[in-house]
Amino acid sequence: MPDLTDRERAVLALEARGWRTAGAKERAVREELDLSATRYHQLLNALLDREEALAADPVLVNRLRRVREAKRAER
Repeated sequence: MPDLTDRERAVLALEARGWRTAGAKERAVREELDLSATRYHQLLNALLDREEALAADPVLVNRLRRVREAKRAER
């Protein structure tokens, strides 16, 4: 299995941060990763399904998987 790319690791690292103000995360996505919010979420959701991401940060990935499943259940 291939390891995570630098960009994939950066997406996980950015998602792990705490955000104090509205818009701070979106601004960081644009400035640090040069991604749109839509593309960022596409990459993040794809990462959540990968075993490499789970191995890299199991606490974060499991938490995000639970959040994603709860949102899906609400629909």
